[in-house]
Amino acid sequence: MDFGSREYLVPCGKDKYISKNELLLHLKTYNIYYEGQNLQLRHREEEGELVVEGLLNISWGLRRPIRLQMQDDNQRIRPPPSSSSWHSGCNLGAHGSMLKPSALPDIRVTDTEAPASGAGAGEGRAPPEELPQLMRTRSDVGVRRRGSGRTAGEQRRLKRHRFSINGHFYNHKTSVFTPAYGSVTNVRINSTMTAPQVLKLLLNKFKIENSAEEFALYVVHTSGEKQKLRATDYPLIARVLQGPCEQVAKVFLMEKDQVEEVTYDVAQYIKFEMPVLRSFIQKLQEEEDREVKKLMRKYSVLRLMIEQRLEEISEGPTTM
Repeated sequence: MDFGSREYLVPCGKDKYISKNELLLHLKTYNIYYEGQNLQLRHREEEGELVVEGLLNISWGLRRPIRLQMQDDNQRIRPPPSSSSWHSGCNLGAHGSMLKPSALPDIRVTDTEAPASGAGAGEGRAPPEELPQLMRTRSDVGVRRRGSGRTAGEQRRLKRHRFSINGHFYNHKTSVFTPAYGSVTNVRINSTMTAPQVLKLLLNKFKIENSAEEFALYVVHTSGEKQKLRATDYPLIARVLQGPCEQVAKVFLMEKDQVEEVTYDVAQYIKFEMPVLRSFIQKLQEEEDREVKKLMRKYSVLRLMIEQRLEEISEGPTTM
């Protein structure tokens, strides 16, 4: 039986394949590295094809704030009609009459400096390893200068307006959020999911309104090399082939228009200091000058030979 045929090859991108046996070797190394952890991957045969599945760590590499939905599943969060009705737990009619208390949204009040990670509303039953974990950083959008102190009334008003939906914490006046650069989350995927599918899954998990077209997944190496995963690439396969150690390479979510790919050849020079890079440029310039002089001498000799030959022809006897 021919083990090199296409049926024993696993696709890892457009016109890119890897043998099943080689992928299983990489997978074995990957699982040994994460032995006893929930990042181990499983594999199975499905209709004659090898399918790998499990959790993929993705690091946040966003430079701009993202927009979070103010809606959790089919329930829209609405502010109470007035602060008095919010505190009293009842609503007042148009003429001050008491109405039946309406069902209030599930809003969790947090302290002013509450951490931005943890499960929010609607995710109480999710597995621990799949909980959304966005570490909050201060956004440049909607930030106001803090005073030296707040009164008790201001503190109570701030607490009323800071709430958590799906694990996200933000002020009621803005729904923008910037995850801490380099913070890690994860999604459960399989090896048949392409990069755009993984992106949409991640955005849906955190209820992010931004379009998936704004972002891309990148494999970022500690050397500085940045490789964008194409629409036909499979992120889980790419992670396995890169190896399990995130000290060497990580998968980042980044904005398309904020990142340029860096090839391996260019990445070799990124870590050098400027004086060293200038010395490299000087050496290359000297080598270029030598090559230019060498070519000029070569063609000067050729030009001289041609001119001499033309003179010999012009001075030769004229035949009738």
